[in-house]
Amino acid sequence: MIVLGIESSCDETAAAIVNDKKEILGECVLTQLEHKAFGGVVPEIAARSHLEHIEEIIEETFKRANIKPTDIDAVAAASGPGLIGGVVVGVMAAKALSLALNKPFIAVNHLEGHALAARLTSDVEYPYLLLLVSGGHCQILIVKGVGEFERLGTTIDDAAGEAFDKVAKMLGLGYPGGPMIEKMAELGDENRFVLPRPLQNSGDCNLSFSGLKTAVRKIIESYSPDNNIEHAIISKQVTADICASFQKAATDCLVYKLKKAIFTFRSQYPQGKDIVVSGGVAANTYLRKRLQQVAETEGLIFSAPPIRFCTDNGVMIAWAGMERALKGISDSLDFKPRPRWPLDADAPKAAGAGGVKA
Repeated sequence: MIVLGIESSCDETAAAIVNDKKEILGECVLTQLEHKAFGGVVPEIAARSHLEHIEEIIEETFKRANIKPTDIDAVAAASGPGLIGGVVVGVMAAKALSLALNKPFIAVNHLEGHALAARLTSDVEYPYLLLLVSGGHCQILIVKGVGEFERLGTTIDDAAGEAFDKVAKMLGLGYPGGPMIEKMAELGDENRFVLPRPLQNSGDCNLSFSGLKTAVRKIIESYSPDNNIEHAIISKQVTADICASFQKAATDCLVYKLKKAIFTFRSQYPQGKDIVVSGGVAANTYLRKRLQQVAETEGLIFSAPPIRFCTDNGVMIAWAGMERALKGISDSLDFKPRPRWPLDADAPKAAGAGGVKA
């Protein structure tokens, strides 16, 4: 079986083709650089860029895969959550192909794309424990199967990636902030500044990064003569120390709550042996090393998608579409894109048992 996947939920226009042998036949991605001038993604600009480039991205993907559109068995598209203008562009392109080729259309939850990506590149078995960390989402979940998620914890305010971006912006490091923070942190002293670890005594697996971000802001303001962050004068070494201290604190929060989640996971699924991290922040090598240590201590197998598949891409959407297609799951062409779509909101139904083939 061969599936085409389309991703357009934020600022990457991407497509990929995979088969059921876990082979990536072809992929193409265009990252929109025009948002850097604004320090973040501008939804209208993103949607227009997707509309302008999606056709050529899909054509290039088929060219790299060396197959014809008629050779695929299904078309999958990230159908939410995300910036709705971009999501609509990808969904409409997928629906058009589905109709023209008479192939099933599969609506993929963008977060499920991240959640299942490690199953394409590693030998990860259901059920497994997942830490999903990105710019807009931060959740700890038990992945029981395709469309079957149990959420153990989530952020009650900022997502981890959002906090990284905002701290980078306060320090004048540019956008996207995550890679900038990690690069500077390599030069810094992670123990120089004392920062809070929010919600460590909450008794649950929920996370919070707003207070941590505010604490960093206060440190930066302390280097200003009038306590104004815009007037702060900070050396490169101090900036590196702030980045390292922040990165350690944010990672400590994630590790602490993940350890709590491991206890719950094992009590419910003693046969479970895998722990996975995915999402844009999963590209952070410092976080990966810390999570690897946790997994080894707990006797679990740690997995993460290759770094290039942590950020938004068509491969993860194609693979999530493949997993659904193999179970006979597809969607009708009247499916409505969803700007919000919690992973644990609903479970899929196979065609013939309530599902509708395109």
